[in-house]
Amino acid sequence: MSTFVLIPGAGGQAWYWHRVVPELTDRGHEAVVVDLPAADDSAGLAEYTDTVVEAIGDRSGVVLVAQSMGGFTAPLVCERVPVDLLIMLNAMTPKPGESPGEWWSVTGHDRLPGKFDLLESFFHDVPPEVTAEAMAAGELPQSGTPFAKPWPLTKWPDVPTRFLQGSEDRFFPLEFQRPLVRARLGIELDEMPGGHLVALSRPKELAERLVGYL
Repeated sequence: MSTFVLIPGAGGQAWYWHRVVPELTDRGHEAVVVDLPAADDSAGLAEYTDTVVEAIGDRSGVVLVAQSMGGFTAPLVCERVPVDLLIMLNAMTPKPGESPGEWWSVTGHDRLPGKFDLLESFFHDVPPEVTAEAMAAGELPQSGTPFAKPWPLTKWPDVPTRFLQGSEDRFFPLEFQRPLVRARLGIELDEMPGGHLVALSRPKELAERLVGYL
């Protein structure tokens, strides 16, 4: 049995993973979901890391899964606790000395064509009833504090790393992610069907892919 520790992206809500958790437990694994202090202006990446480390506790066999902005936190966790595998999911891939706020311009994301629209960019392939539940919860506050300071590691942690990318992700398109992952991690990303929020749109298939990495 492995322990999948699931880190959300911006907004920090563990709810993002609620459709994946039963799929992982049905396959005989433990799933630990983390609520990050996204609305707290006093909380930066260090506090996000503390939150994940506390959630892990003394568990072993840890597989970290980092969605989107969670890609900045997960490697920091790997420096604090034993991690068997790190899976980056439609993630922001940091490099030493670069702040999350700088990431958008340094990577060229801010020059991608198209205009951001919440429903079209994020929820285009999510079932209507799940989208309705998300919309009913209201806007997720995300403090700018974690975006301000440089990412503190000098190199990627010495942990086996895989990168899983939704091939229909409109926010971080495949053609944007592929060369970025190759340049920053030295690996080729893996593709699966789905958009940016694959944990909501394709939970069964995502769980199969996550467990398959074991």
